Amino acid sequence: MTNLSAFALHPRSVLLAAQASRGMLPVCDHYSGVEARMRKSLQLQAEMTEEFGACVFDVTLDCEDGAPAGGEAEHAALVGELALSAPAKARVGVRVHPVDHPAFTQDLAAILPRAGHRLAYVMLPKVESVHDVTRAEEALLSVYPQGLPLHALIESPAAVHRAFEIAAHPRVESLSFGLMDFVSAHAGAIPAQGMGAQGQFSHPLVVRAKLEIASAAHAFGKVPSHCVVTEFNDAAALRQAACRAAQQLGYTRMWSIHPAQIRPILEAFAPDERQIDEATAILLAAQQAHWGPISHQGRLHDRASYRHYWQLLERAHATGRALPREARAWFSN
Repeated sequence: MTNLSAFALHPRSVLLAAQASRGMLPVCDHYSGVEARMRKSLQLQAEMTEEFGACVFDVTLDCEDGAPAGGEAEHAALVGELALSAPAKARVGVRVHPVDHPAFTQDLAAILPRAGHRLAYVMLPKVESVHDVTRAEEALLSVYPQGLPLHALIESPAAVHRAFEIAAHPRVESLSFGLMDFVSAHAGAIPAQGMGAQGQFSHPLVVRAKLEIASAAHAFGKVPSHCVVTEFNDAAALRQAACRAAQQLGYTRMWSIHPAQIRPILEAFAPDERQIDEATAILLAAQQAHWGPISHQGRLHDRASYRHYWQLLERAHATGRALPREARAWFSN
């Protein structure tokens, strides 16, 4: 007997238990640590949220590189105030100092008790092992028992080696690749070009590290976040790097360090109109078939491919892309 109730089931409920990512984050993670730039970043986020109808990029307020030496406590207090003052629809994270830095617990104590409820995550730099994540989690829960997701920044050869263990930690939501520190950790064995927009995609050790991190993240349903492009005035280089990260290396998120990089990252990680239309047609046909196998334009599709196309539509929605009317209904609540 046909299960008629399956006809109306939402794709999200039918396609659960995916082997791929079980969560989705905005595809751009924008970093700023200087007060004026942090304020402008939050303002830009609010403006683009209004433009796209969704928060299309995260703002990470930076305590690690943003705090002046000797002024860590004051900077952490400022970050907490900025998080509190962010608009209601804002998605704000904070990068704290490494777990073995004297300012680490100070950052958490200054920010989380007051502003933790306004934060989406805490970014941990210089993560070397899962032990660092455990230490950070214990410190976080001691000052903010509700807890927050942790994002781990992988910046050394040893950390790349342990990426799968780090990704497996249940509080870790995302893995990021720290290109600059990774290259410098090789004591000159990787030339400076390996930190550039071109060299980071051609040097074998750098490419290998990127692939290991992306693979580890996907293995445990976490979000892999690609590294920076420091040539922020070179729009073509940024656009090419973002496309390669998204289409060749398996990344679903990327760092921005300048406002001009945000829109090119959104464009590179967003599906195009043809992909959106194809995904919509396949999922509508699948729904008509009660989510059984179908043939579409001479190709067989089943729940494995439905899952792919549903995730594509989720990414389109998250990046503010226009969706066909039938697909918009799946995101109306």
